[in-house]
Amino acid sequence: MSEQYVLETRNLVKEFKGFVAVDDVNLKIRKGHIHALIGPNGAGKTTVFNLLTKFLIPTRGQILFKGKDITPLKSAAIARRGIVRSFQISAVFPHMTALENIRVALQTAENNSYSFWKSGASLNKLNQRCMELLDSVGLAEFANTTTVELAYGRKRALELATTLAMEPELLLLDEPTQGMGGEDVDSVVELVRKAAQGRTVLMVEHNLSVVSKLCDRITVLAQGAVLTEGEYGEVSADPRVREVYMGTAKDKAPAEQEATQ
Repeated sequence: MSEQYVLETRNLVKEFKGFVAVDDVNLKIRKGHIHALIGPNGAGKTTVFNLLTKFLIPTRGQILFKGKDITPLKSAAIARRGIVRSFQISAVFPHMTALENIRVALQTAENNSYSFWKSGASLNKLNQRCMELLDSVGLAEFANTTTVELAYGRKRALELATTLAMEPELLLLDEPTQGMGGEDVDSVVELVRKAAQGRTVLMVEHNLSVVSKLCDRITVLAQGAVLTEGEYGEVSADPRVREVYMGTAKDKAPAEQEATQ
């Protein structure tokens, strides 16, 4: 594999009792790119993420990270290699403050999350880095706010900050703008753009306006298989993409359809 690719899958397959959820998927994620995985509901996008992070075990195929086969590794080992993901739903601790959430992530990154015998004061050394991460996602003023009190968009920003605390080389974002209004979506677009500096991002995203603004390359899945791949302009103009992604609106490109929703 060329060094220009951070992640590669080779003939990746996942079957569930005869149902093929991921069908011979070959991905090549270029270093430094923001790469989108799109497709209709049930196309297999989140299943691919679960395979990459070993929440699911592939039926067949290989996953390579920086040229090395990581298929046999477990989730924790993959995260330690530098592949870190977010989830469709917010995955922060609701009754901790924003700063405490970041501090937990930093403890995990330093492999001391189970040092129960240490005093809370011993963790204060992490506070400066916590504040830097909170500031990077526009949450510095909410450092001492209990997470449950944060607006939804800010919770998603906090989740991104906790993910960045793990210092990922490859960041997997699963529906980062799900459930957001226009203003929050614009904020998240800018956050993802900042988060992508110096790293590679693979994202599942339904909002095609977001994809068009952010992504260098797009892979379209349909029924578990790769339908096509390319830059947004060529993918959005592909009649096969219009058919599977837009249903009856075959005469509209995805960007046009997005504007009508």
